Amino acid sequence: MIKPKKLNRGDKVALVSLSSGLFGDSENKARLDRAINNLKNLLGVEVEIMPNALIGSKEVYEHPELRARDLMDAFKDSSIKAIFSLTGGFDTIRILPYIDFSVIKNNPKIFMGFSDTTADHFMMYHAGLVSFYGPAAGVEFSLPQVPEIDVETVKNNLFNINEKLDLPHSGKLANDPLDWSTSILDIQDDNKGYEVIQGSGKIRGKLLGGCIDVFLSINGTKIWPTLEEWKDKILFIETSDEQPDSALIRTILINLGAQGILSVIRGIIVGRPKNGKYYDEYNKVIKEVCRIFNRSDLGIITNGHFGHAWLWNVMPLGVEAEVDFDNKKIKLLESGVVE
Repeated sequence: MIKPKKLNRGDKVALVSLSSGLFGDSENKARLDRAINNLKNLLGVEVEIMPNALIGSKEVYEHPELRARDLMDAFKDSSIKAIFSLTGGFDTIRILPYIDFSVIKNNPKIFMGFSDTTADHFMMYHAGLVSFYGPAAGVEFSLPQVPEIDVETVKNNLFNINEKLDLPHSGKLANDPLDWSTSILDIQDDNKGYEVIQGSGKIRGKLLGGCIDVFLSINGTKIWPTLEEWKDKILFIETSDEQPDSALIRTILINLGAQGILSVIRGIIVGRPKNGKYYDEYNKVIKEVCRIFNRSDLGIITNGHFGHAWLWNVMPLGVEAEVDFDNKKIKLLESGVVE
């Protein structure tokens, strides 16, 4: 896998709308302005919004080719050092026919986002580029008060070279703001921390995964990894804003089992679902599907901090990680960026 160059203060970051065009709608202008200011003030970067990112929800929806053009142009522009997704949405997979993977491979740079952006991460993986499942510019960075842990995880992963980096559980939890225009996160104590639902000892493997609902749109396309590519990986999964019930998660996991993926991976890291909904049900289903595919030996650690769980740990796809089930610890064993 190709690792992109790290970010430095003063570097230019491009913002793209690859799923939803909501930040082009007038009612979201205040959030967009906050996001831009926070990126500048908290990360010290310059911000460039790509031309089609703010053309409005309807236009972004109708024109996946324009979304893809923004992404390709951002990769081609040597003055741009990183690309951040503004938000997730529903159908970023529609940009796939317009993606030139040689452009990504020959112009490697940081790409970050989450949720529906999972499909874009698998595009990066297909091109051979390490990418970062992390905060969206228009979501976490649009908060009136961005949690320090979110800022630090971005700095640790994108601005610094770390041979090893702990992915700690903060002992806190947060649910979505009730009012995006004014609210800050309601952060509470989380006494569970990481939970091991099966497995012991330590495992090591490269991270691969994202929002499990989005797997349905990727599966069967050319960006879905081969069984050989899944071999020895640590699968990380979480669920979307749609809060799918455990029956759908069971179906997706059974598909992974039928493909042989559950038989060849080394472990699973599960993110806390949005607002904690279906937490116990998901854990039960994941454990049961592993059992019926004869993987009761597969280590599974849950209540992770990534995706819709808030209070981030960035998960870099293609980077070696270690899970210590006995001590409930997760760490990266290499940096996702280079000088």
